[in-house]
Amino acid sequence: MNVIIQRLLRHQCGVVARRQVLAAGLLDRDVRRLVRRREWAIVHDGVYVDHTGPPTWLQLAWAGVLFAWPAALCHDSAVRAADGPGRRDRLDGDPIHVAVDRDRAFAAPSGIVPHRLADLDAKVQWNLGPPRVRVEQAVLDVAAESRSEFAAIAVLAKAVQSRRTTADRIQKALAGRTRIARREFLSGVLRDVAEGTCSVLEHGYLDLVERPHGLPRASRQLLGSSRGPVYRDVEYQPFRMLVELDGRLFHTGAEAHSRDLDRDLDAAVDGRESVRLGWGQVFDHPCWTAAHLGILLRQRGWEGQIVRCPACPDGGGLRSSRDSFPPLSA
Repeated sequence: MNVIIQRLLRHQCGVVARRQVLAAGLLDRDVRRLVRRREWAIVHDGVYVDHTGPPTWLQLAWAGVLFAWPAALCHDSAVRAADGPGRRDRLDGDPIHVAVDRDRAFAAPSGIVPHRLADLDAKVQWNLGPPRVRVEQAVLDVAAESRSEFAAIAVLAKAVQSRRTTADRIQKALAGRTRIARREFLSGVLRDVAEGTCSVLEHGYLDLVERPHGLPRASRQLLGSSRGPVYRDVEYQPFRMLVELDGRLFHTGAEAHSRDLDRDLDAAVDGRESVRLGWGQVFDHPCWTAAHLGILLRQRGWEGQIVRCPACPDGGGLRSSRDSFPPLSA
């Protein structure tokens, strides 16, 4: 086997296309002989891997790109390649998402999901192996197509946490997109990530938890405490119950956690019950959250009743398997 093909196999993780082999000087009969001798195995028509065992995810990614060439990884496959294909939280059975030019006709074999993109050259990092759409664009595609807003939040948080990109860079990529689902929501979450605030979470609590389920109207204001003035996200004043909305999208260290515990302890000293909620409670299972808050409020003297919203159990479509109402008796 000549030097050029050996170099290709090293660069492409053991995967090579027939056109590359023929350009390097081999003949079709040479390729058939390598397959017959089980030195190579067919991954897709015209694409081979240099062993007969199961291909790795990275080899499947290379095979998808080479089969569709000129093409690049996109969507979740581009994100996975950027994160590192060996992550334990990834499943190897996922399809390979491949981007080709918008005007190109392309029939994808099993295991490859094609996406047609306008201005493909400008969106792809061709120097990477395998070539892939820029991570900001890929992250936006995955977030926009996520099954829920909470899943979209997790995609954005993970991308920033990995330090492969920043919230500002994703925000700039979003501004350049002419059409994308969840634009306003994604923009709001990205602003929160960049600024360290939780306004999206506060609005979500109001619109998904408090209002549609008939919880009493809460106040949001500065309160006195044993440590001085403290801003409380949500207070149900007549019932001396606080709801703290934790908008951090990933861990910020022991010091921040300690401050949160101090705030909860202050609330207990002042005779208030403090409940801490995050993105999952608000966006992933708001009905379940509202039901539990209703129980706590009733225990503290609220005489109202939880209202079932259209997404609640028996009300037209559950958001999560946890969206079942607990008994409303203490």
